[in-house]
Amino acid sequence: MLRGLSQVSRAIPARWLYDERGSELFDAITRLQSYYPTRTETALLERIMPEIAARVGPGRAVVEFGAGSLTKTPILLEAVKPALYVPIDISGDYLRASAAELAVKLPHLPIHPVEGNFGNSLELPAEAAPLPKLGFFPGSTIGNFVPRSATDLLRHFRETLGTGALLLIGMDRVKPVERLIAAYDDAEGVTAAFNCNLLTRINRELAGTIPLDAFRHEARWNDILSRIEMHLVATRDVDFSVEGRPFRFAGGSSIHTENSHKYGPRGGRMLLLAGGWTPLAEWTDHARDFAVVLAEAQPHRFAP
Repeated sequence: MLRGLSQVSRAIPARWLYDERGSELFDAITRLQSYYPTRTETALLERIMPEIAARVGPGRAVVEFGAGSLTKTPILLEAVKPALYVPIDISGDYLRASAAELAVKLPHLPIHPVEGNFGNSLELPAEAAPLPKLGFFPGSTIGNFVPRSATDLLRHFRETLGTGALLLIGMDRVKPVERLIAAYDDAEGVTAAFNCNLLTRINRELAGTIPLDAFRHEARWNDILSRIEMHLVATRDVDFSVEGRPFRFAGGSSIHTENSHKYGPRGGRMLLLAGGWTPLAEWTDHARDFAVVLAEAQPHRFAP
């Protein structure tokens, strides 16, 4: 955090956006009319789930990276009939509340929540060890990572799940800039509240003295990098401290808080291959706004 604020191009890892309040606000974002990814992916999953279930088969341990919202997870769990569900999320209170709610809907499914950063080394519950595994990474969360980090994350998923595991992953597609900006800077101001909540969290948890009215939310399209960027832009010259360390921001300078990369079909598949996953099947909605890919951690080959 302090290192990110000290850089020439100031940036804070997006995971800091997701305290309990941040997770609640993100859930609210997913229900906005302008935010197409959630409803598009949900409708797509409902349509293709019989085919996915036929390919995956029953009795797996479903491991969801970045769990917390129950919009899409029940669609998968009800279809593939797993032996175990392992949701992983950094927001512990929200994770446990979601797991308890899901347990009411699916009372016969063993659920073992794991609190932690899914980008770090995590040990799965012992009950999952003997089971074939299916990783679930919906919501185009992979787009929050720059390609280098996304590749490392996919390799980490492979190490966690093991050779032979499957991965079901959502990827957002490139589309007109106007639609992208509207999705990440909604007229209702929910995304702005989500982004600005980061400042509240810094003040609360890191003894920050950031004036909340000194920053505003801004969404930008970076065409050369094919991504939406979220920034907190200083509305005036401002001085503050975090954990006793002083910072000065000139008006117009920003803190880069999140990316959402958008992938074309070939780019998405190449990313998966670079991360150690071989695409097996890909589905899109009728407008080709969003893709869901099923990939496999096949044994490493020594030659083409």
